[in-house]
Amino acid sequence: MNTPYATASLYVGDLEPQVSESVLFETFKKVGNVASIRVCRDSATRRSLGYAYVNFHNVDDAERAIEQLNYQPIGGTSTPCRIMWSHRDPSLRRSGKGNIFIKNLDKSIDHKTLYDTFSQFGNILSCKVAQDAAGDSRGFGFVHFENPESATAAIEQVNGMLLADKQVFVGEFKQRKARGQGGDVRFTNVYVKELSKDTSATGLEEAFAKFGPVTSSYLATDAEGASRGFGFVNFEEPDDARKAVEEMNGSDLDGAKIFVARAQKKSEREAQLRRQFEERKLKYADSNLYVKNLDESVDDEKLREIFTPFGSVVSSKLMKDGKDVSKGFGFVCFSTPEEAHKALTELNGRIVGSKPLYLALAQRKEIRAAQLQAQYAHRIAGRGAQ
Repeated sequence: MNTPYATASLYVGDLEPQVSESVLFETFKKVGNVASIRVCRDSATRRSLGYAYVNFHNVDDAERAIEQLNYQPIGGTSTPCRIMWSHRDPSLRRSGKGNIFIKNLDKSIDHKTLYDTFSQFGNILSCKVAQDAAGDSRGFGFVHFENPESATAAIEQVNGMLLADKQVFVGEFKQRKARGQGGDVRFTNVYVKELSKDTSATGLEEAFAKFGPVTSSYLATDAEGASRGFGFVNFEEPDDARKAVEEMNGSDLDGAKIFVARAQKKSEREAQLRRQFEERKLKYADSNLYVKNLDESVDDEKLREIFTPFGSVVSSKLMKDGKDVSKGFGFVCFSTPEEAHKALTELNGRIVGSKPLYLALAQRKEIRAAQLQAQYAHRIAGRGAQ
């Protein structure tokens, strides 16, 4: 196995709250000389955020730790940890090169099984099976290889194979912008948006008729008859519809660059949005910060400005009420957990305007609810013991 980085730093995730630096040291010292360990914690409560960084003095020891300890429970817990090289370059993750998507996975396929299946093709930077709030597999996952060639080999050899008696699909991971262009699905109805206000219903149909016979077309208008900027064109033949999507998407029509794609049913759109939402939560689970106690002077632009010096901000959102007035809290998502942790460490408690900021790792609603329930049960049990 060739080491993908000249660093001896490892990211260790999926840790249970009771796993401390000392527990990690006792575990990792068995494979090599540990230089330092840091469990990332909530700056206010000091509770573990569920991940840590383990640094070795040399790369060989770090490599051995991945080989021997990855997907093993730590310190007597029942949850397998997930170990990856700590790569600091966000461009590698954002590029998507070497990243593959696997679906139709059997419920028995966990992180380790997925890793073992694909590690034969090359160095793996990260590997994860998507899970629901209960920790059960959602039937799909991702494997990010160091080299695109390894990803290509994995797709060619594993796509269509049986894993745990289920035929799996393995394909190149596509960014959201590259999805939804029809794939192998046969369709005749095409959705067109971002149309110019100057494009008429007749103009819309004429622009698409060159690809084949059109059975119907529709331009959405408001109560006054003005275009709402989107419409539909239905063809007789699926091949004509596909060609229209391929050639017209991103083209210029009446001075506007239009978007063209296969028209989806409402249920398809909802399912796609849910999937994209879950994938985003999975991807940025350790990179999303909750920020509260914001001064009244902080707006959306100021919020992003505060956090930009600490890394690449994927998104930032100031929460407002129905009158567009700040609620005093918001969320900032970075491209990597390292950037988020740096911001959390350096900004928590800093005075902005007239108030000190409070920062914590943003938690999913169901996880937060479970923690509150556990805390409540603990208080009740404590009273009963008095």
